Parts: sequence; C-alpha cells; structure tokens
Amino acid sequence: MQHAFEHLAQGDGRPFADLMADDFRWIITGKTAWSRVYEGKVTVQEQLLRPLFAQFADRYRNTAQRFIAEGEWVVVQCRGSAETIRGQRYDNEYCCVCRFSGGKLSELTEYLDTQLVASVLDPPPKSRDCDEG
Repeated sequence: MQHAFEHLAQGDGRPFADLMADDFRWIITGKTAWSRVYEGKVTVQEQLLRPLFAQFADRYRNTAQRFIAEGEWVVVQCRGSAETIRGQRYDNEYCCVCRFSGGKLSELTEYLDTQLVASVLDPPPKSRDCDEG
C-alpha cells in the first residue's frame, strides 16, 4: 500500500489498480449519488473510477498521512487533490479501511467528506446494474 500511495501522490494510479483482486469490492459510505458497493475490479474501474476521473481537469493525486496495519487489514488516512473541469477544487480527506487476501486488495471501505462530494461532483451515470433493481 505504501508503494501504491507513493505513486498516487504523483497522480499515477496504476500500482493501486494492480493491487486490486478481480473480485475486489469498493464501498463508499454515506448517502451521495456515489455511495454504494462497487462489486468487482471491472465494475470499480468502469462505474466508479472512469466517470469520477472524467470530472477532473488535472491528474487526481492522493497522499497518505498515516498507515495502520494489523494482519489482513490496512487503514490509510489520506488526502486527495484535483480540480474539476468546472474549475472547482475537489480536495477530500479519507479514511480507507482495506482488507487484503492472498496479497491482493480484496475490499476497501471509504469514509470521506460526503458534503464535498455532493456539492462539487456530478452524479455518476446510471449503470445497467442500478437500472435493473
């Protein structure tokens, strides 16, 4: 995780993406349009990361302030930074509770400033999975 966050701080998300297991799940807490469980690496990339990063005018950077690790769990306190294409700052603070299995990231629960998400980000496009429910 430290290696992945060293790269995220420079705007390079590839090492973080490489950590994700195929059945990775990302849970975004709160009651925003983005808050839900994203099941599977492909879903995370297509329904969360791609539409999120499309809203940024520059590279998204995320810098870790603290790591706490115990067994299969790693908690990361971090700060993200980007400017949206509308010229607004998206500088969010996070606490990510991560679970590893077999050397891969299997789950991430993200706690964040949901008011910032609601006020700065456009909602994600509707996915087929969401429309079928």
